[in-house]
Amino acid sequence: MVSFVLAKIKIMNIDLINGCFEMGAGLLQISNIYKLSKHKQVKGVSMYPFLLFTLWGIWNLYYYPALGQTLSFIGGIVIVVTNIIWISLALYYRKNQNK
Repeated sequence: MVSFVLAKIKIMNIDLINGCFEMGAGLLQISNIYKLSKHKQVKGVSMYPFLLFTLWGIWNLYYYPALGQTLSFIGGIVIVVTNIIWISLALYYRKNQNK
């Protein structure tokens, strides 16, 4: 019983740390969204890493609940949503850049 409780506390700590990383990354991504919307142009940036990390984030939205990691799941939602917003803006501004 004691080992079960200790294992549960360890998982909660791991989830808390990972969830903070996920949430932090999503919140930092907001600064990229702000800069892109302010400059209205995409230069010197490849969209492939953003696409990969967004796909990975979508996978994590399935994976974290399977592990019982609620905080990581919530942080994962934030980073996936902000990545999708950034990609959408980047595609829009890249398409309309020469108009």
